[in-house]
Amino acid sequence: MDFTPSPKTQDFIKRVKVFMRTHIRPVEKRHWADIAAADHGSDWKEWRISPVVEELKAKARAEGLWNMFLPDEALGAGLSTLEYALVAEETGRSFMAPEIFNCNAPDTGNMEVLWKYGSEHQQHLWLKPLLAGEIRSVFSMTEPDVASSDATNMEATAIVDGNSIVVNGKKHWSSGLGDPRAKIAIVMARTPDAERGRHHQHSMVLVPLDSPGVEIIRMQSVFGEFDEPHGHGEVHYNNVRVPLTNVVKAPGAGFEIAQGRLGPGRIHHCMRCIGAAEEALELTIARGMSRTAFGKPLLNLGGNRERLAEARIAIDQARLLTLHAAWKLDTLGPMGAMADVSAIKVVAPQMLQKVVDDAIQIHGGTGLSRDTPLAQFFIQARSLRLADGPDEVHKGVIARIELAKHGHAK
Repeated sequence: MDFTPSPKTQDFIKRVKVFMRTHIRPVEKRHWADIAAADHGSDWKEWRISPVVEELKAKARAEGLWNMFLPDEALGAGLSTLEYALVAEETGRSFMAPEIFNCNAPDTGNMEVLWKYGSEHQQHLWLKPLLAGEIRSVFSMTEPDVASSDATNMEATAIVDGNSIVVNGKKHWSSGLGDPRAKIAIVMARTPDAERGRHHQHSMVLVPLDSPGVEIIRMQSVFGEFDEPHGHGEVHYNNVRVPLTNVVKAPGAGFEIAQGRLGPGRIHHCMRCIGAAEEALELTIARGMSRTAFGKPLLNLGGNRERLAEARIAIDQARLLTLHAAWKLDTLGPMGAMADVSAIKVVAPQMLQKVVDDAIQIHGGTGLSRDTPLAQFFIQARSLRLADGPDEVHKGVIARIELAKHGHAK
């Protein structure tokens, strides 16, 4: 295997760096400050989209820096998972950048679902406007009343009724739910079938958010932050009836689709973690060498140089592990890369959490404030240790696969 970026990848990385330096960096701090100053809190009905974001999106699209996550050359950049991983690392240095390039979660995963599994009708209605950045979407899977680390615990139902499918249930941490542009949710729910195994009992259903019976209860905060203007919220589906044609692929195919959706998405998350860690490390060095205490630069005090070295080692290890997982995903598919993807999902957020924690310590009280991106990076790291499966579940997957290699299948 060779992780040397292809000429195409190098071109995208170079252009992304220039775009971020020229267009995003100069406005990002002000962008988030304006959102904080508006102080809408949990009242998502008052959330608004910044015209600056829309202007930058138009510029990015005009420069061909658009839908870079999608390997389809007709619809995206035509980059493989491995190639896009290095681009995702660059965008991970900024909280604004992924949306500007139309490479933001949960839209990327939802677009991949529609691209891989959606019908022509579904693609026309929802994939086309998502690819154009005209609307946003929601992924509705986690539930408040069960241990969602085991997705087979799911209580929400999607019951076929003639030419319709009826969705009932409670979901929370539905990402993107508060965005004023959110129009469609992919809802995963149980479609019981006594003749099939437990991994064929769930469906993914496309539910327009203006459907009768969709009730947005609240936005949920993460360490006190509501992630305006996107949000993560609790939503109840009360006898929501949509056409049977809104089922993605087929009733009972939910777990199969989830495997295809989550693999690339986890690669993207992990590479953005690595970009965030690089940004945090640069901030650590700048702060640690420009501030003095007891007659020495901060980085020359205590064990700070050792922590700096440990951060460099950890970032590079996480990057290589993630690139290896991306390569396996490209060559062997989701099942062949399952252990590797689980491994990076454990390693990358933990690495980012440690690097950022040390960076905050160097920055003192400033590191806890909005004056730097460090507090948000910490939230990102800690959240990802739960999102898309908690650390413990991924370790269980790795252990199961490792034991099977040695003849211990159960």
